[in-house]
Amino acid sequence: MSRSRLFGSLCAIVFLVNFARVVFAPLVGEFIGEFAIGEGTAGLIVTLAWLGSAAPRLPAGWALTRFSRQYVILVSGAMLTLGALGVAIAPGVPTLMTAAFAIGLASGVYFVAANPFIAELFPTRVGRVMGVHGMASQLAAVAAAPVVTVALWYDWRLAFYGLAVVAAASTAVFVLFARRTDLPDAGAGDTDFLAGARSEWKLILAGVVLMGLTSFVWQGLFNFYELYMIDKGIPEATARNLLTVIFAAGVPAFLVSGDLADRLPHVPFLLGIVSTFLAGVILVVVSSSTIAVVAASVVVGFAIHMLFPASDTYLLASLPDESRASAYAVYSAGMMTTQAAGSWVVGEAIEAGAGYDAVFLSLSGGLALVIAAYAVLEYAGRVPGGAAGAERVA
Repeated sequence: MSRSRLFGSLCAIVFLVNFARVVFAPLVGEFIGEFAIGEGTAGLIVTLAWLGSAAPRLPAGWALTRFSRQYVILVSGAMLTLGALGVAIAPGVPTLMTAAFAIGLASGVYFVAANPFIAELFPTRVGRVMGVHGMASQLAAVAAAPVVTVALWYDWRLAFYGLAVVAAASTAVFVLFARRTDLPDAGAGDTDFLAGARSEWKLILAGVVLMGLTSFVWQGLFNFYELYMIDKGIPEATARNLLTVIFAAGVPAFLVSGDLADRLPHVPFLLGIVSTFLAGVILVVVSSSTIAVVAASVVVGFAIHMLFPASDTYLLASLPDESRASAYAVYSAGMMTTQAAGSWVVGEAIEAGAGYDAVFLSLSGGLALVIAAYAVLEYAGRVPGGAAGAERVA
């Protein structure tokens, strides 16, 4: 069986993995109403899903030095199935939090195993395949709000029952295809987790700081986007659909970014993306009319989703075979831990009385300082990486 079919099964799984994470955002208002909680607690539920995504990345990286990539992906699919069932049957906030954390665990295990696996399946076009893989993930984000809207006609829990069933089926298909495919042995030399991480610590740190802090702002923004838009005077139905606008703008962004990441110097490309995202956030804050907010939302959605394949290509194409999975796991854990607190911090600030505009302008100011620091370091030649790490094939 061709590697392309196996890659297709991975795209199906990543669709479900990302759907499970982002579907919590349009349900924040439902959680507040059904479980009688405040914005801070609702934000914590979302944060737990993302903290869960960060928590297993180091253990998963170690597991990849002992077990095959496909076995670890199988485990992630089983975890996703159980986590989705847990959310569907949650009788109260503690169970809901636990199940949200479990769903996060599944996504963390998946990405740590699947991203290096994909880079090794197609070593000459890392950016392009990461872009396609990311686009599949992004289609789930686009589908999240409409699925929630339909589910709310009956019961929001139906979305999680359906997720559990499809996750189990998709995982079984992946296992079947993996057994019939000629797999690469590029990661066979990656057997010392700590040594692999230590050897690439500068590249890991550079990625964690830039991508982690940018994603921190993104987490705080998109998980409260519906409530923020309502606070700005946007009608509730429009406010909910603006999340779909943001995520829809990210679908072509993955393909464009993945293609460019194979061609352009990594660090300047990343800084350009983060700067555009920052400009988009500021536009969201200063916009008041519905048309202006929609336009600003498109800028934010396109820019932030360009970041993900570009950053993965930066790391995965730069790392050698003997440390790729180990080093990527450490980077991934650090980046996810940094970003995961974004929704909780924003939720606590709002619950304490701060305005949305003030919170997001403050976060934008901090991110601007990060961009400036990286620009200076890159000019001085002190940021690891910098050239496109994979060659295109005709």
